[in-house]
Amino acid sequence: MITDSRRNSEELISEGFYSSKSSMSSDTTLSHCTSFSRLSFELPTSSPEQAAAFKPHRSSDSSFQAIRLKTNLSFRDFSLVRQIGSGDIGRVYLCRLRGGAEEGRVYAMKVVDNEVLALKKKTERAETERKIMRMLDHPFLPTLYAEFEASNFSCVVMEYCCGGDLHSLRHKQPQKRFSLSAARFYAAEVLVAMEYLHMLGIIYRDLKPENVLVRSDGHIMLTDFDLSLCSDAIPAVESPGFSPDPLSSPRAFYSSLTPFSCISNRLFRSKKIQTLAAKRLFVAEPVTARSCSFVGTHEYVAPEVASGRSHGNAVDWWAFGIFIYEMIYGRSPFAGVSNEVTLRNITKKAVSFPNDAPCTASEMHARDLISRLLNKDPNRRLGSKRGAAEVKTHPFFKGLNFALIRTMTPPAVPGIQTQKSMPSRTAPFCVF
Repeated sequence: MITDSRRNSEELISEGFYSSKSSMSSDTTLSHCTSFSRLSFELPTSSPEQAAAFKPHRSSDSSFQAIRLKTNLSFRDFSLVRQIGSGDIGRVYLCRLRGGAEEGRVYAMKVVDNEVLALKKKTERAETERKIMRMLDHPFLPTLYAEFEASNFSCVVMEYCCGGDLHSLRHKQPQKRFSLSAARFYAAEVLVAMEYLHMLGIIYRDLKPENVLVRSDGHIMLTDFDLSLCSDAIPAVESPGFSPDPLSSPRAFYSSLTPFSCISNRLFRSKKIQTLAAKRLFVAEPVTARSCSFVGTHEYVAPEVASGRSHGNAVDWWAFGIFIYEMIYGRSPFAGVSNEVTLRNITKKAVSFPNDAPCTASEMHARDLISRLLNKDPNRRLGSKRGAAEVKTHPFFKGLNFALIRTMTPPAVPGIQTQKSMPSRTAPFCVF
């Protein structure tokens, strides 16, 4: 039975730093972790030194360093302050580090009851999330600072994002929607995060504003990977002038690409790399992944999922279109009075846009991007063959330097908490 997909707005504003739309899951997965992603999953991270070696992006992070200074880390090294979120497989707590010079430093701790998971037959989902987090090292994705067992609970420690999530933050904006420039910024950072996941062969399958957290510096962090699907991604460089047939098979598409690992070494030794054709695109998209799992959040599931068909990487690009629509217009385009009506709208109803105000050129670009992402045919959906490399070239993102987006100043939006508004010290409590 599919659970309710959205809590009311007041609950989201008062409670939600973390995921609040419930996600549905009925796993019958056809694809398994194979060569490319499996190698990543098996990276040895048994010691803090090894963990740091495989997390170069976070190696200089003071919060990560504070964790590394601890030996035999356990639940006793943390005090729980309060619950800040809950999901289908666990609860998230704000916690503080105990002892040493770094005492009082704050983190988020996800606590999972293994016995409850076993009863719900969701142990595999929790393990998938932990495996994925072990391999992530990206500015817009969570870093696994530590993991340990406490009684029958599994604990995962990660960065605490004090800015809230984009769903609760959207409700604090005028007309409960972001400005076009703010929506473009958040969409661009989510796009970069999804590009990294797809490069690793990970299909996210749960993109929604509740899963996009805002750090204290205003940049985003994509979270929650228990519904993700692990598969293969074959890095390749598209040949100049090649235009893939959207109806062609994934294998036929990749046969027209130059494998990234097979590019001539002479290319990289050349001092005139700029002579490389400008239209060449780096592509690393898990186009061959297939699953029959009925997963996601109702308002964000793709038509192929809503109709019970098998699906692949294209579901993430559909959800990306819904995400942008909701950021700009303050609602999702296919939401109905019930879950059943919502799913029927997704499969049958064409996307429409508000017509109560003049549309600027930038908004026209946004609407075109959304329409192409919300193509009900996954084979013709923007991003389904060339992934983020294709989506980035859309005019909506014109002038945006994705390589330097981490250095951009985030939009100033009402409602974002800063480090100055961190919770005061309160008496810790125990859930065990």
